Amino acid sequence: MDVLIFVGTLLGFMVFGMPIAFALILGAIGLMFHLSFFDPQIIVQNMLTGADNFSLMAVPLFILAGEVMNAGGMSRRMVFMATTLVGHIKGGVGYVAIMASILLAALSGSAVADAAALAALLVPMLRQQGYDMGQSTGLIAAGGIIAPIIPPSISFIIFGVAANMSVTKLFIAGIVPGLLMGLTLTAVWAYSARRSTGIKMAPKESGAVRVKAFRDSLWALFLPVIIIGGLRGGIFTPTEAGAVAAAYALLISVFVYREIGLKSLFQVLVNTAKTTSIVMYLVAAALVASYMITLADLPDQLIDLLGPLTDSPTLLMFCIVILLTLIGTAMDLTPTILILAPVMMPVIEKAGIDPTYFGVIFVIVGCAGLLTPPVGTVLNVVCSVARVRMEDVIKGVMPYVIAYTLLVVLMVIFPQIVLVPLDWFY
Repeated sequence: MDVLIFVGTLLGFMVFGMPIAFALILGAIGLMFHLSFFDPQIIVQNMLTGADNFSLMAVPLFILAGEVMNAGGMSRRMVFMATTLVGHIKGGVGYVAIMASILLAALSGSAVADAAALAALLVPMLRQQGYDMGQSTGLIAAGGIIAPIIPPSISFIIFGVAANMSVTKLFIAGIVPGLLMGLTLTAVWAYSARRSTGIKMAPKESGAVRVKAFRDSLWALFLPVIIIGGLRGGIFTPTEAGAVAAAYALLISVFVYREIGLKSLFQVLVNTAKTTSIVMYLVAAALVASYMITLADLPDQLIDLLGPLTDSPTLLMFCIVILLTLIGTAMDLTPTILILAPVMMPVIEKAGIDPTYFGVIFVIVGCAGLLTPPVGTVLNVVCSVARVRMEDVIKGVMPYVIAYTLLVVLMVIFPQIVLVPLDWFY
């Protein structure tokens, strides 16, 4: 009954257009009244506690780093370098999009930011060379969701805080699945490109142009090496890595590339503040819901419900993947993490599933929800930036969603795909 009241209240307010953060708070209040106590101090104290977390300091820092990279020309230089390498082959701009998705994922950690940047940079080129816009924008959208998987990942930071786990382990565990997602995109795009007609071939760049493009992007390429190397070597924590990334991006953009002035820096800070406020208010509201979920003993009720499946970890993971897929069609990734991660962790621990592995699968499946209507945050961003109809983008992205689903199935059947590379680092 407690589960029905909380979920019913939450979904009911969301159906009527209530912002998710407010719906979370009202869902918690509904549970309070059901349990026959209501205390506004609990709401205020938990919201303050939810936002007052040192690990969450990494979120605004990585958001700032991503904004600086886009405004300071680092993203553009990475895309141009990829273009000089593979832009001349058939379907080359699509391969550029995939390479750029992986490279930018190692810089920003935000699916929306990466998808918007790639759409703005590549869509004019795709149109000029005669690419099908539905297929092309579908590829850009599918490439954008690699960002929350390859470190630094804002989603992994939020999952680590919500589930009380090591963010560093989540970062390291996301490297191989993120690269596999890139290979999956490459395979699907190669098949599509061979069947496409009317695509104009771009001229092959000279060796001198390629070398210059590589030199220009070298400063940007150093950033993921610094972050991953620093985390693996224990030089800094994920939160400190955010500060390093933001400071490095700012220094390179201002003093090396010289593309950020005082006016553009002010806009970068404003954009960072807006995005951070949305994320942090969600986190604060989710802790109120999490407190009431714990008080109502909902995790133990979920364990009792899924009890028969805890003896079969693979079957349990498949059931969770199906549940997350359905939820992902109606809810964005961040609130999904904040609501479900604390509830599911006791079930995962009882089933003997590695928490880091579960966190990676959770975020990958949640990211796929960014590509599916009706919410489809990344789809909406790509549509608005590229000025393409939603129906065309949905049709273009579906082959990649199916391919991602098959990849997740493989990782559920063979957890070693995630766990073995993690063991190499530890």
